[in-house]
Amino acid sequence: MKFSLLVAIAPEELEQECIDAATEAGAVGMTLMSGRGIGGERKKTFFGLTFEGSQSIMLMTLEKSLSLKVLKAIRQVLNPSGDDSKGLVMTLPVEHLGGIDVSQVKRFEERLRHDH
Repeated sequence: MKFSLLVAIAPEELEQECIDAATEAGAVGMTLMSGRGIGGERKKTFFGLTFEGSQSIMLMTLEKSLSLKVLKAIRQVLNPSGDDSKGLVMTLPVEHLGGIDVSQVKRFEERLRHDH
C-alpha cells in the first residue's frame, strides 16, 4: 500500500469546513497546526502594520488513491468558483512510514476493497 502526505493551508475561518470536506471524502485523522503567511500583496491595517491573518495547516497521511479525492474536496472549499483561491492544498509522496495506527490502515484497505 502506498501513502501520500496531504498538506492543506487555509484561512483559519475555513478550517472546520476543510476538516468536514476531508472527513466526508474519507480522511480518518489529521494533524492541525496554526501558522502565519505572507502573500504577494501585503495587507495593511490602520496603523500601517501588515497583517495577513491566521492560517490553519492540516496534515493528513492517506492512502495514495484516496489522497486525490480528499485534495479535490478541500480544493472545492478553498476555490469554489475557480477564480481566486483562499488557500493551498497539495500531496507529497511518502517513502517510509512508521507509527501509523493499524486501525487506520485497515480502514484504508476496506475503502480500497469497497471502491474497486
